[in-house]
Amino acid sequence: MTSDSNPTPAALFFLFIFTLTSFKLSCCNSILCHETEKDALISFKQSLEDPFNLLSSWNNSEVDCCKWEGVFCNNLTGHVDELRLRSYHPFSGLIGKMNPSLLKLKHLRYLDLSRNKFEGKIPSFVGSLESLEYLDLSDAGFHGTIPHSIGNLSSLRTLRLQDNYVKLDVDTLEWLSSVSRLECFFMSHVNLSKAANVVQVIHKLPSLVELRLKSCLLDSVVPALNHITNVSSIAILHLSNQGFRSFDALRWIFQLRNLIFLDLSYNSLEGPIPSVSNTTKLRHIDLSFNKLNSIIPDWLYSCKDLEFVSFRYNYLQSTISSAIANLSSLNTLDLYKNEISGKIPTEIARLCKMQTLDLTRNKLQGQLSHTFGNMSDCFLEALESLRLSMNQLSGHMTDQFGEFKNLQTIDLGRNSVSGTIPINLGKLSSLRDLRLEFNKFTGNLPESVGQLSNLEMLYVNGNMLRGIVTETHFANLTKLSHFSASGNHLTLKVNPNWLPPFKLKIIKLGSWNLSVIPSWLETQKKSIMKLDLSDNGISGVVPIWFWDIPYLNLSHNQFHGEIPDLTTGTGDDWRSMYLSSNKFNGSLPRVAHTISELDLSNNSFSEGISHFLCDTTNETYGLVILRLARNKLTGELPDCWMRWPSLTVINIGNNYISGSIPNSTGLLADLLSLDLYNNKLSGQIPFSILNCTNLMKIDLSDNEFGGYLPTGIGTSIVNLRILILSSNKLNGKISSDICHLNSLQILDLSDNNFYGIIPGCVYNFTGMVTRRSLADYDTEKECYFYSPYVFQFFAESAYVSTKGNEYKYDTILSLVTNINLSNNELYGDIPEGLTWLVELGSLNLSGNHLTGLIPEGIGEMKQLESLDLSRNFLYGEIPTGLAVLSSLNYLNLSYNNLTGRIPQSTQLMGMNASSFIGNELCGLPLTSNCSDDDEVPGPMHKEEDGGGESEVDWFYLFLSLGYAVGLSFVCATLIIKKSWREAYFEFLEDMWDKVYVYVCVKWTKLVARWGRRNS
Repeated sequence: MTSDSNPTPAALFFLFIFTLTSFKLSCCNSILCHETEKDALISFKQSLEDPFNLLSSWNNSEVDCCKWEGVFCNNLTGHVDELRLRSYHPFSGLIGKMNPSLLKLKHLRYLDLSRNKFEGKIPSFVGSLESLEYLDLSDAGFHGTIPHSIGNLSSLRTLRLQDNYVKLDVDTLEWLSSVSRLECFFMSHVNLSKAANVVQVIHKLPSLVELRLKSCLLDSVVPALNHITNVSSIAILHLSNQGFRSFDALRWIFQLRNLIFLDLSYNSLEGPIPSVSNTTKLRHIDLSFNKLNSIIPDWLYSCKDLEFVSFRYNYLQSTISSAIANLSSLNTLDLYKNEISGKIPTEIARLCKMQTLDLTRNKLQGQLSHTFGNMSDCFLEALESLRLSMNQLSGHMTDQFGEFKNLQTIDLGRNSVSGTIPINLGKLSSLRDLRLEFNKFTGNLPESVGQLSNLEMLYVNGNMLRGIVTETHFANLTKLSHFSASGNHLTLKVNPNWLPPFKLKIIKLGSWNLSVIPSWLETQKKSIMKLDLSDNGISGVVPIWFWDIPYLNLSHNQFHGEIPDLTTGTGDDWRSMYLSSNKFNGSLPRVAHTISELDLSNNSFSEGISHFLCDTTNETYGLVILRLARNKLTGELPDCWMRWPSLTVINIGNNYISGSIPNSTGLLADLLSLDLYNNKLSGQIPFSILNCTNLMKIDLSDNEFGGYLPTGIGTSIVNLRILILSSNKLNGKISSDICHLNSLQILDLSDNNFYGIIPGCVYNFTGMVTRRSLADYDTEKECYFYSPYVFQFFAESAYVSTKGNEYKYDTILSLVTNINLSNNELYGDIPEGLTWLVELGSLNLSGNHLTGLIPEGIGEMKQLESLDLSRNFLYGEIPTGLAVLSSLNYLNLSYNNLTGRIPQSTQLMGMNASSFIGNELCGLPLTSNCSDDDEVPGPMHKEEDGGGESEVDWFYLFLSLGYAVGLSFVCATLIIKKSWREAYFEFLEDMWDKVYVYVCVKWTKLVARWGRRNS
């Protein structure tokens, strides 16, 4: 084509498009926001306080309001169509009332005012913003009833009215039916308890895809709708924390054909999970924090696209099916804290997309090496978190554990895994958290651990590791912040001038035989938050900087000197001090209000405790646990407990404290354990103690308390598990009120002056009927009680008299059941109800005045290990049921009126003969033999071959004749001789008088004694 030729039509078309585009861009660049909309925004700003200058760009100096912060305009028309004023700081935000000037923004499609501090109710004029497609007023400070006018927003596609402070409510949701285009509806933490038509309205929204209604109090208003139609659109559903107890009202959920995401967590759902026929597109299901006690449903394994499963904190009792192999898309399986048993199927280690596997706190068994000994390459590639702690797994870690590519967490704590720690764990370059505590690992701590450059937490405490730990073990651990290795047989050998590469927050080196405080610890003093050097034999004075560490455990060492006042610290963080079993002396230190746990037991502190308890530096103190046992403290308990309202544990046992228990003790509403044993306390047990209604343990033994057991103890302190009042001067009857203590597992009232009968209602001690195991308690090494009021565990122990001795129980205290009423003045029969306590381990009723038979039902007490009924007035035969008590290893029935044969069994024959002396018993282990009819054999029982029967007959014949002849001679003489007759009858009369007087006197004494006891 020549230079003067005309352009082609195609060239003209492209020139036209270029010119038009350039014109439009030119126009768009020159369009400013409309003046009326600019004025509306200025008015909106002026009605609000803006302390953080979030709207600082909103001023007249900037002509174009489309350039203001949070304002977005249409590029073609210049109209404001988006207003994004969400506050991203919890303490910032706009303050004031929402100005109706926003109504001038006729083209506004998007309005986000969330997380501000507006005042009053949501204004009804919001419903006049007719162009709105997106409205977010979540956590914006509004309160009261949501206006119905929002239902006028017919173009709305997303509505967010969530409120974390539950200040909003609705009286009906009928107005929502008009918003037919709604796709996303968020109304969490809004009170919907008055909206009885929630489900019906929801199913009138044909476009609804995502529904979030967390914590809306729906449990009383959602009906059971099992035949809902038009439910195919909802794909994402959140109904957590509603208080639902049954699936009956929720069956409509499982008809949602397109449901992808389901969250029903934090409810109270019980029973089996409903079967599902249509909901097979699920990718995410969360039923955690409920009360489900069924099995994992089979339909779950048919959801091919399932990616996330969480049933944590339930009571599921099933096994994990090998059908889990069907869930090829699964990336998260969370079954934390259930009762799932059986073995972990090997198929789980071949899921190629699995990133998080959490089976913590279940009852899983089997060999770890069996399940994770042949893992697929894709599983090794994908997995990021493996948590299997608090199960019953055994076996060993295979070398394949060192082949994970992206693993960040290994938690195998509190199992029975044995063997050595694989050396190739040092290859896990992504590992951040390695927890192997409380297992049975042996061998050395591998030096390769020192190559884990991303490792932050290393827990190997409570194993059987041995060997030397050197600088090499920490060579590249620059990110390490938690190191816990107590309770092994490790020895630390590092250069005295060693500078660690890390800054530790937690250091636990208990039982490392350190003998001295490592010098390198001082390099950590700016970061350290927890330090445990317990049981190391360290002597000397505690470094001054130790007293500022928030958690300090120096127990079971040889530290000496006085402890300075603990009134300073690192800010307002709670602090704990464990300094027991050392050689500290002097007076008790004063403490700061931030110290929550203080254990100074088993030292040599002296003087009184008034200056400690009555310190006026602070009005109240935050101490939760106070242990001062086994010191040399003197004086009285001052009446200052009102300053310590948070106390849950008090142990001042084994000191020289005198006086009485002050009434202010009754002000300790959260008190769970009170130990004042082995002091010199006297007076009566105060009734004010009944105000401590949360008490679980009371031990006031070995004092001089008198008077009666406080009336109402059974109805006021209903959670009591341990009641030990032995070796005092208490008297009166044991009231049946005590039978209300259903949780009681240790009752010791021995060595007092209680009289009367044993209450027959003791069968109400259901704590001695229920089988228990250590697995039932969420315990660490010595933890026993759990406080629902302070949300923590605390260590507990008790001295229990059983098997003729006194034993200290701590780690297994939760399993101990004991009744000891010995050495009192109790009488009457042994109540049959005692034999109903089939989990009772020890029963001691010795040294009383009990009568009657030993209950036959005692043979049903299969867990009985110790039985002492000695020094009573029991009679009859020993029940045969005792012979089958296989757990019985201590028995004392001595000094009663028992008769007959000792039941024959290996168990009883192995008892000491002293257990049966002082009775009329025969048979092993005693030396006296028994005849077939339980009587000592005489000569008439002897038989000889031939003529035996004839000789026995002649013997009786001659004996009878002799008796008749003699009697006839006596009678004839008395008839003939008058003097003999008179002397004989005078003798009979004299004997009758003596017997009559003796019997009457004895009877009178018995009646008088009975009368005194019953008065």
